[in-house]
Amino acid sequence: MSLTLTKRMRRLRVSSAMRNLVQENHILAHDLIMPLFVIEGTNVKEPISSMPNMYRYSLDLLIKECKELYQLGVQAIVLFPCISDSKKDKLASEAMNQDGLYLRALQEIKQAIPDLLVITDIAMDPYSTDGHDGFVNDKGEIENDRTIEILQNMALAQAQAGADILAPSDMMDGRIGAIRRALDQENYTNTNLLSYSAKYASAFYGPFRDALSSAPKKGDKKTYQMNPANSQEAIREVELDLQEGADIVMVKPGLPYLDIIRIVKDRFQVPVAAYNVSGEYAMLCSAAQNGWLDYQACAMETLLSFKRAGADMILTYHAKEAATWLQEV
Repeated sequence: MSLTLTKRMRRLRVSSAMRNLVQENHILAHDLIMPLFVIEGTNVKEPISSMPNMYRYSLDLLIKECKELYQLGVQAIVLFPCISDSKKDKLASEAMNQDGLYLRALQEIKQAIPDLLVITDIAMDPYSTDGHDGFVNDKGEIENDRTIEILQNMALAQAQAGADILAPSDMMDGRIGAIRRALDQENYTNTNLLSYSAKYASAFYGPFRDALSSAPKKGDKKTYQMNPANSQEAIREVELDLQEGADIVMVKPGLPYLDIIRIVKDRFQVPVAAYNVSGEYAMLCSAAQNGWLDYQACAMETLLSFKRAGADMILTYHAKEAATWLQEV
């Protein structure tokens, strides 16, 4: 039986070459940002049990890893510090220690690979005895404005250490404007701000908190991170951050919030980052280890979903592997 069809969509799928020719979205190595974890010591490569094939690196091995990433075409990393409990306090003082692990790491990475974009994390939780992104008072409340003073000092210390992009992840009200003013007053006018604008109080962060030992000691983060049920609130958060001086905005997590990525991109037409978070990564790794999924195919499909939703850049633990796979195509 022969049908008379004026349009056959399958004609554009008849071969690999044809499918490639009409493909709408592509993943490139320079779309990817690799999260990395730095720890004290020398020649240390410590596995993270809840994140297969992810490690805490001492600075010497971290620099080696950064060089390998850059050679693969990954042009940006985001760095997180694993701080020993003995150096934590309520005011996150270690974050401003010029001789401390994190600021030394920023300086040495930039010296070793000047063209690699180094993105920093601005929040108190890796350095805080309370494990919260903000200052916790005696009543157990997160004090917004006192936190911002600490975050301004943290931002200036990171800018002085050579960071290219500062990424406040704390979700305090007004912190983008305050940090931007502090940077501009000290002539760091070219230092970019990537704001965690729509950061949800998600259940997908568990492995990351294991990696840094940064889980809250009491309570949760629901008074400052967003309610997963809300989307209009994300628009208001992004709009405020852009008004205050954010250069790039982020949606975190990624997969459960593809709709938010699309809303933000359509509404504001600014650079948008998506964070393919630790829980999303761990789920895929676990399924693949059990033989239930094709790891590479599913990882690349996941990354494409972020691009299709409107993300310009993707923070992902798949970055190094994906860059390697792209070279093999």
